[in-house]
Amino acid sequence: MTSHTSSTPVPPSLFRRVGLPYFLIAFIARLPFAMMVVGVLTVVVAARESVALGGLTSAAVGIGTACFGPLLGAAADRRGQRIVLGLIAVANAAALIGFTFVVYSPAPEPLVLLSAFAIGATAPQVSPMSRSRLVTIIAERVPAERRARTTSSTMSYESAADETVFVFGPFLVGVLATAIAPWMPLVIAAALILVFVGAFALHPTAAHVSAQRGADGHATSRVSELFRPRLMIVVVGMLGVGVFFGAMLTSLTAFMTEHGRAEEAGLLYGALGVGSAILALGVAFLPARFTLAARWLVFAGVLFGGSLMLPWVHDVGAMLIALTVMGCGIGPTLVTQFSLGAAFGPADRSATVMTMLGSAMVVGQAIGAVTAGQVADAGGAQTALVLPVAAAALVLVAGVANALRARSRRAAD
Repeated sequence: MTSHTSSTPVPPSLFRRVGLPYFLIAFIARLPFAMMVVGVLTVVVAARESVALGGLTSAAVGIGTACFGPLLGAAADRRGQRIVLGLIAVANAAALIGFTFVVYSPAPEPLVLLSAFAIGATAPQVSPMSRSRLVTIIAERVPAERRARTTSSTMSYESAADETVFVFGPFLVGVLATAIAPWMPLVIAAALILVFVGAFALHPTAAHVSAQRGADGHATSRVSELFRPRLMIVVVGMLGVGVFFGAMLTSLTAFMTEHGRAEEAGLLYGALGVGSAILALGVAFLPARFTLAARWLVFAGVLFGGSLMLPWVHDVGAMLIALTVMGCGIGPTLVTQFSLGAAFGPADRSATVMTMLGSAMVVGQAIGAVTAGQVADAGGAQTALVLPVAAAALVLVAGVANALRARSRRAAD
């Protein structure tokens, strides 16, 4: 990330315009979000001694993010990221500390769930906001002939950064909860939000606004453009990716529990995240003739093919192989979907588009985790492992729909 050569995951021209401090701040600023869901689950199970309540509370965080994420994106498009992120950073830090007090108090369960919902509703949308900033800068500062490749490279880096923090975040939660106290991850997350999300909000790139916005800041595009079929297909694909993540982690935890190695589930899940991050970076070096529609089909096919191994996995070694194969598909698929979102969404609503995609993934994670948990309790881990297969199939079907639509548009032209 620090190199200025052509091998850097961040395009050199964009790196020079934005600077190293931006990427460091944006990377650390997204870490608290990766800590929230697992941190909430950990502290609820420890304080209330209820795994069921812990699962519901984690889902409440996801629902809050899904409900308010796109609204925060729209507010950032309208009012600018600086003011929106500045207010949200304070609100989210307060929500995390407030939740910690509530969960250890005699407060009833509905109040615990409401407090968790508030955490999700005020979650700083650093990843989509970062993508929105960089897409805006690319559209207005990078020569037209280099924009497509620069966008693809940037999305590769952003997805790899997300994968890295979503592997490291739960690991950090485990270390802090074990070494100090179950509530410590949430306190650390609150501190990181105030410092690094605050710094992200104040960074000069926050001032970049699409040139397509009117003089008064209003978008020139219609809201209906956010719901065009081509963009909705990408949203559905992202929902499928979220369901896969949620179902995979939960069913893997059940699988490792049945093998008497529950504490190793996070480490094994890392095989999926590490492979995903590495291959996500590799997308930056794919030739332009390998179109986005084709990439979605190919890499979603790899994901689906790897998932077909899951119902027949009966030992940890075989599970590791399946996770590694699926990791080779999921990272590039995510990069492709974000690139398509940037291409299909109106430029003056880029933050809204990116938060729509991010929220779809969060909703999917909540659905996948809750469903897999219920299925695992009722029918065991082997039954729950069918759910990631279904989620991978949804991602592939959405990719097919995108490819067919792209082909029909080419035929019409």
